[in-house]
Amino acid sequence: MLRSNRQQNLFEQYRQVRAYSVAICTPLEREDYVVQPMADVSPPKWHLGHVTWFFETFILLPLKPNYVAFNPLFNFVFNSYYETLGKRVIRTDRGNLSRPSVDEVYRYRTYVDEQMSSFLLNTALLDDALDLVELGLNHEQQHQELLFTDIKYILGHNPLFPVYLEEKSTQQLTPPANSATEIKAGLYEIGATNDGFCYDNELSRHQVYLDGFSIQSQLVTNQDYSTFIASGGYADFQYWHADGWAWVNQHKAKAPLYWHDMDGTWMNYTLEGLHEVRLQEPVCHINFYEASAFAAWKGMRLPSEAEWEVASDQFSWGSRWEWTNSAYLPYPGFKPAEGAIGEYNGKFMVNQMVLRGSSQITSSGHSRKSYRNFFYPWQQWQYTGIRLVY
Repeated sequence: MLRSNRQQNLFEQYRQVRAYSVAICTPLEREDYVVQPMADVSPPKWHLGHVTWFFETFILLPLKPNYVAFNPLFNFVFNSYYETLGKRVIRTDRGNLSRPSVDEVYRYRTYVDEQMSSFLLNTALLDDALDLVELGLNHEQQHQELLFTDIKYILGHNPLFPVYLEEKSTQQLTPPANSATEIKAGLYEIGATNDGFCYDNELSRHQVYLDGFSIQSQLVTNQDYSTFIASGGYADFQYWHADGWAWVNQHKAKAPLYWHDMDGTWMNYTLEGLHEVRLQEPVCHINFYEASAFAAWKGMRLPSEAEWEVASDQFSWGSRWEWTNSAYLPYPGFKPAEGAIGEYNGKFMVNQMVLRGSSQITSSGHSRKSYRNFFYPWQQWQYTGIRLVY
């Protein structure tokens, strides 16, 4: 069967991406696969099933002749938020699913992988079908990052603080000086180009006018943030948005997620286990409220997403998702696709804030400066950090 170079490349990428999801879960005990300590966290078992369901639902069932679903009931179990595709398990109930078992989920993955491999190897596919495969791979890479963050939340809320594996540390023995880059006022273009895959929320590329600003070369460190804590930053309402101050009081917040005050020493849970806070590392696991309060305390501010993208070639990024001061809204000319795929991004363009860059756990090849991540302002469990402008 004659296949295009693109199709052959996607087949190789498919094998690599699917294998990496399994590798992420290899250090887990069977009991870890089912835990759901909060609504934002999905059990690892569910992630493995959901990304498999994506390929089955959007590619194999509509495009592969005579394809037989592994289990028709899995549409109810592994559908995430696609109203077009029918009813589904309530998100907060994902941790109550003792069945399907972990072994059955892995059998499901094997079945779909065999069917997808046969489909990609033996069928000459048009660009529309290949676009769906590429979307499915990027979707799974998103869930690979969520697997890491959700596993960390699961283990980090276990009183034993278990070790997952050796985490890639961002600590530097001699951190570089935190200089600033000046960006002149003017018209700039932002948004994705036609150079490769992007999500629909990165389109269309368009012009923005920016006033002049200066942006810091380095992310805010744990040492910087610990000074904010020690100065009473969590106890002074003047630095906080009203919603942020309400969040502080409701949750009695005093530090970033995973920081624990133990006999006067700040300890931090990472995938390596519990250790003393590493002061030179970029601060991590803070929400938008905390990032904004720290910026106000410093007499500075967070960048807009346009400022971040325009300046991104002037500094190193990729260890933390960086909060911006931009609400998650559509770009000019944004048009969601028809059908269930159209629910992928557009329906979430309300009440969320944009993060830019990527993090130390972002899958290889899944970052670009036009990428628009988005979370609610109170969410901390992602690998989030701060870069300041003035």
